[in-house]
Amino acid sequence: MLCTPGQDFTRTAARRRVQIMRTSMTTLTQTWMTLLLSNVLPSDHNSDLPLPKCQLVYAILTRMSVHVAQVIADAIYLFGGMSPTKHPLDPNKFNRALGFPALITGLCQSFGVPVTPTKVIRPLITRAFIEKYCTPRQAQGDAP
Repeated sequence: MLCTPGQDFTRTAARRRVQIMRTSMTTLTQTWMTLLLSNVLPSDHNSDLPLPKCQLVYAILTRMSVHVAQVIADAIYLFGGMSPTKHPLDPNKFNRALGFPALITGLCQSFGVPVTPTKVIRPLITRAFIEKYCTPRQAQGDAP
């Protein structure tokens, strides 16, 4: 349901499912992944969907009950306790996603902190965005 026909999860040597690469996902899976990684479960990359997040997308697509507030609360708790990691190419930079930018901005505004965003943190997820970034692409090595 999450993968395009003929594609599957990336697996460990012991054949355990680990993640789905973006190139293996359906358009709908890519769209939900983008929405989740931009708004609910911040991530510093979006080229793959780890197994726990695959389970969340599957629950959404099959209309299972999901306690979204608990998912977000858990993400905030984990995100707040994470230490930034050094950027692999530039030791003076850190590799870290900006978690919950809308929440942070909203809290600042509600406490009277002037907020004047100078740039859009993430692009809006529109039909054009989905057509450009969430359509199945051929995995490397696949024939055209």
